[in-house]
Amino acid sequence: MTCTATPAPARRTRAVAAAALAVAVSGGLVACGGGAKPAPAPEVGSTAAPTPASAPAGAPALPPSRPTGMKIDAAGVDAKKMVGLKVDAATGELGVPNADTDADSPGWWTEGVTPGEKGVSVLVAHFDTRHGPALMKDVAKIGLGDLVEVPREDGRTARFKIREIEEVNKKDFPTDKVYGATDRPELRLLTCGGEIEDGHRTDNVIFYAYLVA
Repeated sequence: MTCTATPAPARRTRAVAAAALAVAVSGGLVACGGGAKPAPAPEVGSTAAPTPASAPAGAPALPPSRPTGMKIDAAGVDAKKMVGLKVDAATGELGVPNADTDADSPGWWTEGVTPGEKGVSVLVAHFDTRHGPALMKDVAKIGLGDLVEVPREDGRTARFKIREIEEVNKKDFPTDKVYGATDRPELRLLTCGGEIEDGHRTDNVIFYAYLVA
């Protein structure tokens, strides 16, 4: 999950953060919805593609550079902002983009690698909030082979091809699969799906993607 160039102390910090995340995701990582009841989420389902071991090698890793937005043509997503997300030390929960100010902006887990670096980079975006549809409202239109493009501060754009789509109940969140180590640049994009219970979506929709350019 960490860049090979990262000093040992930083690697340990990220490992601890990942362990804390296991608690957070099992209790509901992305709390989309709440307050007013938005329209029902579309059914996404789980679609498997080749695992990283058998998938194409992809593009060489990029140097570190913070993400500045996200574009997914298949779903009409063209965000010009990326917010930083951290794990709350007190609760062990990963933050999400502010539902009032950043419903249409994705968030990046800042204790992971930057998109395009070797390892797993994690992005989170809302499907909906109490205000209505949000950035990932057309998540059901995204399919295998579609691109997730992430512009970066260095002027380059990391382009990832989706190789697997999975919808799971938040209580069964596959922590090891999402945050496990990889020997190439990978992206995980998380949003919400399922029904609304107690003001929150029951499921996470997870996109697994690898760097192609």
